[in-house]
Amino acid sequence: MQPAKEVTKASDGSLLGDLGHTPLSKKEGIKWQRPRLSRQALMRCCLVKWILSSTAPQGSDSSDSELELSTVRHQPEGLDQLQAQTKFTKKELQSLYRGFKNECPTGLVDEDTFKLIYTQFFPQGDATTYAHFLFNAFDADGNGAIHFEDFVVGLSILLRGTVHEKLKWAFNLYDINKDGYITKEEMLAIMKSIYDMMGRHTYPILREDAPAEHVERFFEKMDRNQDGVVTIEEFLETCQKDENIMSSMQLFENVI
Repeated sequence: MQPAKEVTKASDGSLLGDLGHTPLSKKEGIKWQRPRLSRQALMRCCLVKWILSSTAPQGSDSSDSELELSTVRHQPEGLDQLQAQTKFTKKELQSLYRGFKNECPTGLVDEDTFKLIYTQFFPQGDATTYAHFLFNAFDADGNGAIHFEDFVVGLSILLRGTVHEKLKWAFNLYDINKDGYITKEEMLAIMKSIYDMMGRHTYPILREDAPAEHVERFFEKMDRNQDGVVTIEEFLETCQKDENIMSSMQLFENVI
């Protein structure tokens, strides 16, 4: 194993920072492309793994076959409407609903459940703050609980949405107080929570000042009129023109 080295290069100002990864646009001149809507990508999602773990046969590994359950007795109300609202198939929705009901018999997910999920999948770090922010992004009406319908609509955007849809969702995540603007303080809070969750076991090791450096570069790109905040218009326009930011959208799957 190679000895861990401190990261010395500057953050590229992408949506998730470096997180020990090289942006796709830096690798062998590969141009960013929108990810295929694959089931393999679906199964990399922590929230999907959590749900489907309760539907897998004992002793089996999580795999695409879990989404092809031959007999599914559970069915959410308005299945056809959900299929129209999302990019999941009917079988996928049925499988997700079965696992959701197994894990959450009340039909609701609370913030403590989110914290347990991310602590399980990121044991090397502290995932509680990131889980708090992510939960609030899913909890659109702010009532402290997420229904299955809201849950899968959010997952559909994150895993299979268009670039525009994903960027709007990302803006909502960073806009912590939901006032329609992203401040440096909000961006730093989200970035620190992601770095804390990833822990000190990434390669290369991330510097302590990496989140703050990332935020400064982000605002340098985004805050066009230099008023100290980023609007949804500034966010969308800049993101879609920046290859580093667009390539980082693929990394979203690593922390959802």
